[in-house]
Amino acid sequence: MDSVDLEVVRTGLRWLNAGHKATLGTITHTWGSGPRPVGAMVVVRDDGQVVGSVSGGCVEDDLIDKVRSHAVAVTKPETVVYGITKEQAERFMLPCGGTLELVLEPVTADSKLAELLDAIERHELVARFLDMETGKARIEPGRWSDTVVFDGKVLKTVHGPHWRLLLIGAGQLSRYVATMARALDYHVTVCDPREEYEDGWDMAGVPVNRGMPDDVVLQMDLDAHSAVVALTHDPKLDDLALLEALKSPAFFIGALGSKKNNDARRKRLAEFDLSAAEIARLRGPVGLRIGSKTPPEIAVAILAEMTAVRRGVQVPELVEPAKAGVTAGCSITQS
Repeated sequence: MDSVDLEVVRTGLRWLNAGHKATLGTITHTWGSGPRPVGAMVVVRDDGQVVGSVSGGCVEDDLIDKVRSHAVAVTKPETVVYGITKEQAERFMLPCGGTLELVLEPVTADSKLAELLDAIERHELVARFLDMETGKARIEPGRWSDTVVFDGKVLKTVHGPHWRLLLIGAGQLSRYVATMARALDYHVTVCDPREEYEDGWDMAGVPVNRGMPDDVVLQMDLDAHSAVVALTHDPKLDDLALLEALKSPAFFIGALGSKKNNDARRKRLAEFDLSAAEIARLRGPVGLRIGSKTPPEIAVAILAEMTAVRRGVQVPELVEPAKAGVTAGCSITQS
């Protein structure tokens, strides 16, 4: 669940506890181009306040009018569709004549938003099932393969971190990558067995695993919703993780370091039981070439490349990067 939709859940619960009436909207289907994905959420208070987005603004304006006038989802959930006709698409500025289907539901105690938020804040992946006839919801453990499903009677949505990111190294750069990744729907785990980093990591919600990197990779049982980025610049640690990660279905595997260092890394990896195709999956130097120099800029470059791969977008190299510099295990410039 990305940061926008998480704020929707928090706000809906806060409004409910404050005695306000509110309507929760969830995208269940799109046809054509849509600015927000299936599962995206919005919540509208009865006085017109709104948090979240399902269209970029225009559909929200219409939803506000409907909620204020008590025209939708007053006593139980219902489905609304925007953009069926050319006129609607133009009115709501849906791109390329797109069509948007939403489930709207009144926020009540039966919505189970408190239970949902508790699970999310424990970094659990859960599924929420909404009964369209009764408006009652139930929360069950989710699976990484779960997706939004709506059959007209029950709406199943998936909440919590739907993507996983393993960072090798608990240095300064990992803090910036972890912070940004959490806003992008990743459950982040940091692996660093080095004693000197044992007490320095204090990021709430980002656990540190003190095991050896290859063992941690195997324990996590990586799948196609997983990513691994090696950031220690120490071959003894980074290479251990990569040896196992490159055999896994993880969608993204990257390593910090200059081109020269990563070429040497590939030669080392070739000495083990990795095929040429597996080694070719390594993205190193990791990160889009945007001239990153500071740790925050490098984190942006790494997450940008991860996002492009996750979305299936081919991004050309933009700017030749600066040379890499490393101090006390923390990268200073990207390469």
